[in-house]
Amino acid sequence: MAKQDAIAVDRLKSFIERIERLETERKALSDDIKEVYAEAKGSGFDAKVMRQVIRLRKMDSAKLQEEQALLELYKDAVGLP
Repeated sequence: MAKQDAIAVDRLKSFIERIERLETERKALSDDIKEVYAEAKGSGFDAKVMRQVIRLRKMDSAKLQEEQALLELYKDAVGLP
């Protein structure tokens, strides 16, 4: 194997190992998040609503206002309070 090929193989292996480590970390974080939701649910909170609040908090202020305005418009259109 040529020196360039060996370098490319080492670099590829390094990328793959990094991705594998990150996937393991992501799985661990996902499990931790599930535990927090379960704990909140055990305390009487609604996990589905909490997820919605978290999604809204991530949104840009202008995007959030636009979404809320559209929601109100659609609710009015179908006669929801």
